[in-house]
Amino acid sequence: MYKSKTILFLVVLLSSLPIWAMASEYHENVEIEVISDNRGELRQYPARSYDSRQRAYIAVRDGERYRIRVRNRSGERIGVVISVDGRNIISGAKSWLRRGESKYVLGPWETAEYEGWRTSRQRVNRFYFTDVDDSYADAWGDHSAMGVIAVAVYGEKHRKRHEYSMQKKREGYSARSEAMRDSAGTGFGESEWSPSHRVKFKARKKPMFKKFIKYEWRRTLCRKGVIPSCRYGDDDHGNRFWPREGWNDGFAPFPWGRGHWN
Repeated sequence: MYKSKTILFLVVLLSSLPIWAMASEYHENVEIEVISDNRGELRQYPARSYDSRQRAYIAVRDGERYRIRVRNRSGERIGVVISVDGRNIISGAKSWLRRGESKYVLGPWETAEYEGWRTSRQRVNRFYFTDVDDSYADAWGDHSAMGVIAVAVYGEKHRKRHEYSMQKKREGYSARSEAMRDSAGTGFGESEWSPSHRVKFKARKKPMFKKFIKYEWRRTLCRKGVIPSCRYGDDDHGNRFWPREGWNDGFAPFPWGRGHWN
């Protein structure tokens, strides 16, 4: 499925409708993982918070290429708004995980992997972990949600039930402070072929589920006490997607020439 590099996405403005399901109910039907090119799935450490089922940490390495895997374990189509460091991975715009943002669409029982910033319908530029100064978000002067991979899952209006046996296999369907020095960001890496096409998808008013994954260098997670046997330290401040314990035709614009880009 992933090898085909074909991904579905959609940009729509949506009407107000009741919530299909509560986040706690839908959590079991959506699985979100971060996959390293070299190490495979990265272990998630639950955050110490009231919504710990939706928040977790991962330990990352400098220069490591990665992708975001989303599994839809339901018989419904879903739309997923994905943000990295507070920027929508399709449009590159500042994201608030809202239903009107650019989103990917997954069919019933489908799994998809998203490996970069989408720069056209045919190509993406790879995600890789790096210092904040080298990150895509820093190119736009945005440190408001640095180091957070955020996903909002939306149900579909006028959905139809699908039995698992009916699902056909379809190939390709579908700030430079002290704190910043210890933080990680996501860079704008090499370009890769990744064809996509638009589909129609009318989302529900509110997301059924949100997931936030805070990625940090291992030494930082040790200092914070996230990884067992390491000492505890204070959390970072001022991250809108991680509380204390439309440009370029709708695609992510290239950061070259921005004042914050070195």
